Amino acid sequence: MYIYHEKVKYENPLVPLKIFMHRKVDGVWNDWHCHKQAEMLYILRGGLDVFVEKRRYELRDGDLILIGSNQLHRDYSRAAEYIVFQFDSSQYSDSTTMPYFNLFMDSRIALDELNYIFQENGNARQDVIACLLDIYKEMQNKGFGYEMAVSLHIRRLLLALLRSDTRKLLSAKHQPDLERLRPVLDYIDKNPGAKMTIKEASRMVNISYSHFVAYFKKVIGMSFVDYFNYRRIKMAERILLTEDVSVEEAGVRIGMENRGHFYRMFRKFNGCSPKEFCKKMKGYGQ
Repeated sequence: MYIYHEKVKYENPLVPLKIFMHRKVDGVWNDWHCHKQAEMLYILRGGLDVFVEKRRYELRDGDLILIGSNQLHRDYSRAAEYIVFQFDSSQYSDSTTMPYFNLFMDSRIALDELNYIFQENGNARQDVIACLLDIYKEMQNKGFGYEMAVSLHIRRLLLALLRSDTRKLLSAKHQPDLERLRPVLDYIDKNPGAKMTIKEASRMVNISYSHFVAYFKKVIGMSFVDYFNYRRIKMAERILLTEDVSVEEAGVRIGMENRGHFYRMFRKFNGCSPKEFCKKMKGYGQ
């Protein structure tokens, strides 16, 4: 079976999502494919038969479906016109929301199982559709502050799903664990340029080194080192976009004095170098 690994390209690197109107004539199949972004489809007219791994969903006018990160899927068109929304929820999170948002990117959770919400809870369904349409409108109009508006609508959408999950597929049992890690998370946010080792972090929350490594990844969804670097790179992005500083100085400000290391970490989380990132952002909208 041929599987296409789709690479979703963002129009604006500060808005890590893709949303667009799509039309298909009747009787068209597409190949099995997957991508790291979660995806939602909202049928405006016509229909799609959507296959997500071993499950089949028959979507018609007004229907909605959620497909999880890296879930294999394909569809069969019945003269469909629909909105496609692809997004990386982790890019909209901070230390308070990341443990929740990462649930939507966890390949161990079959997110399409959450589609029961749209069948059983009409209010939640309408709330999610309203968020989706608001995101589409903001991305079309690109009014002043649309990046902030889009982020707010995505948070509304995910919160609606979290609070409507009566079957507890997205469990909130991790909340006490999150609070236990709070001193480390707060320290990282308040001191992006500071050095911090795993040993120091584990001592801060009184957990053994070996247990801390596994515990942090379980709760946050990424390793301590990746999370620490991720938060520092996010700070570097803000510095580069809001202050007149060199790339090297931005690296020093976040504690990455080694230029090569800073570039590698920046590329890891953004898919481009700091200079390429700045060039894209300076050219965007001109």
